[in-house]
Amino acid sequence: METVKPKSALNNNRSKKLAKTFQKVISLRSATKLASNNGICMLNSHLKVKEDLFSDHQTKTHQGNRKNRAVMEALIARLFAGVTTIKAAYAELQMAQHPYNNESIQAADQAVVDELRAISEFKRRFLKKELDLSPQVTIMLAEIQEQQSLMKTYEITIKRLEAEVDFKDSNISSLRKHLDDCVSFNKTLEKKLNSSGSLSLFDNLTRSALSPTHFVHFLHHALRSVRSFSKLMMAEMESAHWDLEAAVKFIHPNAVFAKPTHQSFAFESFVCITMFEGFNNPNFSVQEDPPQKHSLQQGQSLYFDKFKMLKSLNPKQYLTHNRNSSFSKFLKSKYLQVVHAKMECSLFGNLNQRKVVNSGGYPDSAFFIAFAEMAKRVWTLHCLALSFHDDVTVFQVKKNTRFSEVYMESVTEEPVSASGESSDSNHGELRVGFTVVPGFKIGKTVIQSQVYLSLVGSPASS
Repeated sequence: METVKPKSALNNNRSKKLAKTFQKVISLRSATKLASNNGICMLNSHLKVKEDLFSDHQTKTHQGNRKNRAVMEALIARLFAGVTTIKAAYAELQMAQHPYNNESIQAADQAVVDELRAISEFKRRFLKKELDLSPQVTIMLAEIQEQQSLMKTYEITIKRLEAEVDFKDSNISSLRKHLDDCVSFNKTLEKKLNSSGSLSLFDNLTRSALSPTHFVHFLHHALRSVRSFSKLMMAEMESAHWDLEAAVKFIHPNAVFAKPTHQSFAFESFVCITMFEGFNNPNFSVQEDPPQKHSLQQGQSLYFDKFKMLKSLNPKQYLTHNRNSSFSKFLKSKYLQVVHAKMECSLFGNLNQRKVVNSGGYPDSAFFIAFAEMAKRVWTLHCLALSFHDDVTVFQVKKNTRFSEVYMESVTEEPVSASGESSDSNHGELRVGFTVVPGFKIGKTVIQSQVYLSLVGSPASS
């Protein structure tokens, strides 16, 4: 039987247990608090020491990085300077090839080798971390080296350019000499062509084989003498101090020229139009000759025989023995029309040539010889035209006529505007300024007239 303890005894036991428990708890909290406080103090102190150590290490690292960066910049600058030096040496090596210079080649080659060795040594020391250099000094020396190399490159470039200039000057002199030789040769050929000339195309020609091609070939032969005489006439005018511009305005008023040299076309036009005037007439406007009665075929054969006889003859020899021939009368008539009395007096100081021509003679001046050769070729061309079965007619294009490629060709490459400047034909309309060489028709075949073109902004009346 269990003994029942009084309540006071139980309460005392519980009170003791609670007291012990509180005591443990208080002891534990005190210990924990102390330990915590000590831990915090110790941790803060440790962190502070570590921060100081890290700060010192960071400063040293930063300084080391700056030094390494400066060393790398100096190394790169030295490397670039070396490349510039090699470039200059290579330029010198190329320069020494033409003309060949053995000493310069060896010097340039040695410079390349030395610089490559220096760069190789830098590489070796860099890989083995044996570089011991002052960045500032190295960069300064690299700059000096690079500038010296650039100056050397510029000097070599200047020498090369000077050599090229000398070569081009020599080439220009050679080409100028070649041009002079060509001009001299062309003058010789022109002189031969403007003389009696060799027309082998017509040697074995029969009248039945005649074609427009033969007419065109001999027309060009005649026009060469026209241009030659026109140039000679202009040269005589210049020697006599003529105002050529005033003369051009008299021939073709209001004519506009792209270049001053184009004024020669006006004089050529005057001579050509005057010489071919009356070309459609069987007697070429020589009124003194009575019309000869022949059948058509006989007349054609007769003119073809005259053509073959006259084409290679010396006009002086022919006129000496045929003073009353149709050609003699034609020559006299055309000379009086082309060379006015005032012109002859101004050019030569007298009218002696005119008197000799009027009397049926043949002056020996170069001026008249050139005129006689031109007249002979035009007369012979007329004889050839009358040898064709088809009718051969001449036509002239009126001023301000619209340009037509069928009937005309330009004597210049580009037309001119009203202001005298070369212009694009897309910005205006091409019009005829004046006819230089008349055109011809052989049956249905058209031989284009040669015209000097102008460009007008708006259409004008034809």
